[in-house]
Amino acid sequence: MELWRKILNSAVRQPAQLQRLFPSLDVKALDTVAETYPMCINPYYLSLVGTPDDPIGRQCIPDPAELDLGASPCSADPLAEESLSPAPCVVHRYPDRALFTVTTRCAMYCRFCTRKRKVGLDNPITPEMRRAGLDYIARTPEIRDVIISGGDPLLLSDEELDQILLDLRKIPHVEIIRIGTRVPCVLPHRVTRRLAGILRRYHPLFLNTHFEHPNEVTPQAVRALSRLADAGIPLGNQSVMLRGVNDDPAVFVELNRRLLACRVRPYYLYQADLVLGTEHFRTPVEDGLAVIQALRGHTSGLAVPQFVIDAPGGGGKIPLLPRYALSVERDEVQMQNYKGELYSYPQVGPQPQAVRAVPPSREPERARLT
Repeated sequence: MELWRKILNSAVRQPAQLQRLFPSLDVKALDTVAETYPMCINPYYLSLVGTPDDPIGRQCIPDPAELDLGASPCSADPLAEESLSPAPCVVHRYPDRALFTVTTRCAMYCRFCTRKRKVGLDNPITPEMRRAGLDYIARTPEIRDVIISGGDPLLLSDEELDQILLDLRKIPHVEIIRIGTRVPCVLPHRVTRRLAGILRRYHPLFLNTHFEHPNEVTPQAVRALSRLADAGIPLGNQSVMLRGVNDDPAVFVELNRRLLACRVRPYYLYQADLVLGTEHFRTPVEDGLAVIQALRGHTSGLAVPQFVIDAPGGGGKIPLLPRYALSVERDEVQMQNYKGELYSYPQVGPQPQAVRAVPPSREPERARLT
């Protein structure tokens, strides 16, 4: 059996299994949470946890706050994925892109997951469901970009993943394939040489991973990312603003520097989605803007992601920026840089209208009537 499978098979799935490491945990309360939102922490990721309340522990250990709904505006499906699903396994929000969910399993169940309503529950995605999704993509020619997601698609076997990629590559209008996965972060052992060899057959193929804190950039993770980058796969990272995990600009300065050193480009910084059971992770939008301001000018522009809100109700990703442009007038733009220093830029003045030469008529002269 492959090493990554052995590690996954040893995952902690019951809160009582954590009590030896963290005696102060209220196991009974966590059992109640795990009955609604399953728990899965593989031994590798668990080894990164110092305490249940540290930035790693908060991401993977159930919290009674997940069941404390209060006056939360959250819902099970805040991005309206179910209503935007024209076929099994497919979410078609943007005209030229489609999300293709191929599994509900993950190597670690993130407590802040956008698909908390589905991941880890007893609702497996079958080969027949995936085939129906592929058929929809094949008969929808405007789809040129497919994002393979889940769950985590890299938990499929090499053979299953190879077949899915092959089937997508057979569709003439599918130009770009992307994979969304947290495996390089939470179970880097899954990124074998064989897997990297399979993925490199299907370029142009992009992979977005999901690191939230510098402590996740371990030697094992660096090795996995290097293996993917060496296979010619462009790598991006998507992070989420999470209270008690990374809601400090200094955390993102360090995280994004480390990721760039691994050839991973920070791609998106998400404001937390309004997912039922995740209200305790939410941060003010101003915190995300502060992160962008701390990155801009203080580290490479390559390390500055787009800060976005995925609009509730299926409106798509909306970028947000700190206020750099103070005023845009006809004669000049007033702006401030990352230090808050003021500058102006003169606008282009009115341009004289170009005079276009009229070529002589080439029509034959008409005979004069007499």
